[in-house]
Amino acid sequence: MKAPLPDNETDRLAALYALDILDSEPEQDFDDIVALASNVCGTPMSLVTLLDTDRQWFKARVGTEKTETDRDNAFCAHAILGRDLMVVADATQDRRFADNPLVTGDPGIRFYAGAPLVTTDGFALGTLCVVDNEPRRLDIEQLQALRALARQVTSQMELRRHAVALANTTARLQELERRKDDLAALLGGDLRAPLRLISAYVEKLGKTGYHDAEMADLIGRATAGHIRGFLDLLHHLSTMAEAGFGTESLHMRQIDLTRITQRAVEAVRPIAATKQIWILNQAGGPALPIIADPVRLEQVLTHLLFAAVKYTPTGGRVRVGTEIEAGPAVRLDDMDLPDGMRPELFPHLYYGAIANPANIPGPDRGLAVAKKILDAHHATVALSDRPGDGTSLHVVFPSADLTPATVLDDMITV
Repeated sequence: MKAPLPDNETDRLAALYALDILDSEPEQDFDDIVALASNVCGTPMSLVTLLDTDRQWFKARVGTEKTETDRDNAFCAHAILGRDLMVVADATQDRRFADNPLVTGDPGIRFYAGAPLVTTDGFALGTLCVVDNEPRRLDIEQLQALRALARQVTSQMELRRHAVALANTTARLQELERRKDDLAALLGGDLRAPLRLISAYVEKLGKTGYHDAEMADLIGRATAGHIRGFLDLLHHLSTMAEAGFGTESLHMRQIDLTRITQRAVEAVRPIAATKQIWILNQAGGPALPIIADPVRLEQVLTHLLFAAVKYTPTGGRVRVGTEIEAGPAVRLDDMDLPDGMRPELFPHLYYGAIANPANIPGPDRGLAVAKKILDAHHATVALSDRPGDGTSLHVVFPSADLTPATVLDDMITV
């Protein structure tokens, strides 16, 4: 059976295309997620799929060499019609898929479980799915982990888009800063003389009704050299408005850092459970008000926690807390194991988020993106690593006790 189109298909496709991710190069962050999903669920195949108009394209894959399939035959085309997991225990016994070429032929699908990749705006772009050639079922822990990993995929895609948007906004603001002196001179001096002439001419014309050809010629010559300046002024003023309040800007407001951290911990806990990693949540103290974008900051904190889980050996310990340092702070400790084994988080955080080179290769691009979002929040990031204690990451935010003018200035800056 061919899946019907979602009711919001046009808007859904627009949201997908806005991410600019279709046909992009493979990325280690997404490859790691499908590898973990396959391992957690015990299936030979796992995919990050994105549903285009007539195809299903794979952003990441394990267990197949294919990069896309026809949408008409895609199990995921059915899965995006819901908001929770779609599980098919035995495709040969499901009337939607029993005669599907992917079931009757290669690769011979029997089991399928797909978690929709739902954006913060509510659009299901595709799925994180696991596939097997044998009928099977998943336990509750596996289902929860698959849901959590799907949310991680969506967060990664959205954070990348916003990091690019922030970089573009920063570049525009830097250009405006560079032109500030030119604009100040234009407004402060160069335009005043022709404006005075125009004012005098219009006033005389209004009083006498007489066209003064000599004055008109003088105005023409005086303003001709400044037309470009007028156009530049209008262009840069409109650019400034777009840079400060464009649709891709962060939506800053007062939030509780403690609550956001707790939500991030709970989002990652099902993934940690599959590796027997204990997350000690100490983010339960008093409210810590900060000015932030709650959606993007939660995605960043979730990604940092996910990185800790990903680079920690099975049986490890991760501690998370909120406190007051120079300001409201989140502390993430990836602790050494009792037998002397050490987590691998430190080099990834250092080279991906602290050293922050211009282009981050390999598995650390997601950490570099997270750092860009934290920079836009004016957060200070500190990293330490000590044998016996493990890796410690501190992220300190400015306090929320800001004047309205300062808050507005911060919103324009990001």
